[in-house]
Amino acid sequence: MGNYKMYPNVELGKNVIIEDYCTIGRPPKGKEPGELKTIIGDNAVIRSNTVIYAGSIIGNGLQTGHQVTVRECNQIGDNVSIGTGSCIEHHIEIKDNVRMHSQVFVPEYSKLGTGCWIGPNVVITNAKYPQSINVKANLKGAIIKRDAKIGANATLLPGVTIGEEALIGAGSVIVKDIPAKKVVVGNPGQIIKEISEIDEY
Repeated sequence: MGNYKMYPNVELGKNVIIEDYCTIGRPPKGKEPGELKTIIGDNAVIRSNTVIYAGSIIGNGLQTGHQVTVRECNQIGDNVSIGTGSCIEHHIEIKDNVRMHSQVFVPEYSKLGTGCWIGPNVVITNAKYPQSINVKANLKGAIIKRDAKIGANATLLPGVTIGEEALIGAGSVIVKDIPAKKVVVGNPGQIIKEISEIDEY
């Protein structure tokens, strides 16, 4: 048994590694310890100081960096990697083979499609007018579709959809939906070419 805290009603798969100072199955506000079931599949590596709240269902092959936070009631697929210092809020859907680099922020009600790639310091937002009346009832996370790639330090505004295989350049601010297989740069983000026009792709 490592030097970590495990709450009741946590189901771990085979060959799971949990490093020191992690917390697994922490109840969210308003829930008792063990009230929500937490499932983590086979071959996970959960690095030190990671906190995984209760109620998430996580597939096989999870990898976290250090000091990762995964909030409650998320659906996370197989072979997902979450980089050091990243924060995954609650009620999020993350499909298989998603990779998030260090210090990524993913807010409530976001959806990350199979194989999408999220660079370091990417911020996804979900509140159009923070602290406005009924802000909680109007939260809309981004939808990032299959194999899309989001460059470092990009910001996605609430409710935008990034199409399949789109490429968002580093530092871009995305204020509207991006079609599939487009290359986007700038603030606000503008389409500059097709993926097929990139020689190295």
